[in-house]
Amino acid sequence: MSALPLIAWGDDGLVPVIVVDDRTDAVLTLAYANAEALERTIESHSTWLFSRSRRELWNKGATSGNTQQVVAIAVDCDADALIYRVIPAGPACHTGRVSCFNLVLRLDPAADTGAARFAAAVAGLAATIAARKLSPTPGSYTAKLFAGGVDRIGKKIGEEATEVVIAAKNADRNELIWETADLLYHTLVLLAARDIALDEVGAELTRRATPRT
Repeated sequence: MSALPLIAWGDDGLVPVIVVDDRTDAVLTLAYANAEALERTIESHSTWLFSRSRRELWNKGATSGNTQQVVAIAVDCDADALIYRVIPAGPACHTGRVSCFNLVLRLDPAADTGAARFAAAVAGLAATIAARKLSPTPGSYTAKLFAGGVDRIGKKIGEEATEVVIAAKNADRNELIWETADLLYHTLVLLAARDIALDEVGAELTRRATPRT
């Protein structure tokens, strides 16, 4: 048996586990683990959990194919909760969505800004693209782009950038929105192909926005 962290197991022998996408920091799901599930996770680098309803261990993706590579495990200060940081190969939710947390109750309507919605949309799309790279889906356009490599992706970016300019010159609002979305999508695919995370680009944007003394 591998060495386990000192965990304050609950009376039922379980601790809550928050599963987080290591690339986007998105919370994917909340589940539970017992000592054996944690041990298997550490040994296999794959998400193992304990189902409270079925009273049995389960390995994420064993039947769906939506596996998760566990790259780190964090233990909270009271040792009674865990975070699995994972690289998912497909959606985490049984509904087919990236995350199980999809219903958002806005307590402050002012916080529901266009910028926030845009950031959430980009992060969600980047997560889906990363999943397609790790686990190509037959017939997937994204998978075909990855198969074509940087040359094919770069060619599409050039085409989409030209179409953005044409839409702007035509003063066609809807076309410009559509073509901009296409350009952003293909740019995200290129970043994923080169293993560049969104937070790296964000850090550069933050650096540029910082006033220079």
